Amino acid sequence: MKKYLSFFKMRLMAGLQYRTAALAGLSTQFVWGAMEILIYRAFWLEHPERFPMGMQALASYVWLQQAFLTLFALWQWEQELIQSVRTGDVAYELIRPMDLYGMWMTRSLALRLGRALLRLPPVVLLGSLVPAPYGLRLTVSPAVFGLFLLSAGLMMLVVCGMVMFLYALTFHLTDPNGVQVVATAAADLLGGAIVPLPFLPAGLRRIAELSPFGAMQNVPLRIFGGDIAGADIPRAMGLQLFWAAVLIAGGWVLMRAGLRRTAVAGG
Repeated sequence: MKKYLSFFKMRLMAGLQYRTAALAGLSTQFVWGAMEILIYRAFWLEHPERFPMGMQALASYVWLQQAFLTLFALWQWEQELIQSVRTGDVAYELIRPMDLYGMWMTRSLALRLGRALLRLPPVVLLGSLVPAPYGLRLTVSPAVFGLFLLSAGLMMLVVCGMVMFLYALTFHLTDPNGVQVVATAAADLLGGAIVPLPFLPAGLRRIAELSPFGAMQNVPLRIFGGDIAGADIPRAMGLQLFWAAVLIAGGWVLMRAGLRRTAVAGG
């Protein structure tokens, strides 16, 4: 375990080095978040009774979505890992005294967390300065806020579990680009990246909430805003835990099977 913690710390520090990229993305995220809220505001003012979420809950959802972008964005692939499988450079990883799946999982968690730590405080601060009900506000109890933090941790496991499952598929596919595109599109639609899940038609919303994509940003962001409350919180978090276990176990088995049939040419 100590070697994985050391590797996590090393990759976390690497993620914290991209300060210029974080600052460049910060302005984009703030403008994008403000634009989204203004669009929703126009619909809310026209027919507030038809809105499936409260305006304050929606505003908090949008601001946190921008703050946590690097944690749940499925399109942030580490192409060097995929290329290492295709070129055979993964052999250098296999000689290390660490499980390949555990090492790549640790790397994915650390890099996403490191990049998020650079963007999270400024976006949260700026979002909090926007007047209510269009700014970021904490409207839930301290106990529910604690559940939000726990749900955000489960979200990271689900996201990284999905990413690792797709990395494991690389050992079995000639070209994984098609699977990546489909998975990214599904995550955007079914995970609440395009619109929050309450805005989807009832049937599609139910499918999305039960899918692994619905166990990503959808759950913690809606818990924070109070849109998921009461008995719905443990049910939603239980589904997160289920998908995290399924994806991590499935990815590990898939990668082990791929490694058994992997042949690396060369001296």
